[in-house]
Amino acid sequence: MPKHVGIPVSDWFASRDWYVDVLGLSVEFEIPDRQVVSMRDEHDFAIMLYQAPVPPDPATFGFWFQVEDVQASFDAMSRKGVAFTSPPQKLRWGYGAELTDPDGYRVCLWDEKSMKANI
Repeated sequence: MPKHVGIPVSDWFASRDWYVDVLGLSVEFEIPDRQVVSMRDEHDFAIMLYQAPVPPDPATFGFWFQVEDVQASFDAMSRKGVAFTSPPQKLRWGYGAELTDPDGYRVCLWDEKSMKANI
């Protein structure tokens, strides 16, 4: 069964590009006249981005994306100029890396091997 979540964003077009360019999500569909886009990852998780006022503290909400190797993902993304708020390390939720999307939503990367070895 597909998993979906919807979040308000300040600029649906810029957020769409960020999720494609930075996280490698693909566009499932978009409705430009409604300023809505649905993004999907390779595990069938979908994020519906819709233009609307963003909550006052978006960093209290987070997404956890499992990657093959968190250190390799961090290194590759950093080489592309992606800024992280935390490099791979022990964090309150386990072991991984954190960054924020254009509106300040927290995006966490983790992998199963590092998580098991570092908690």
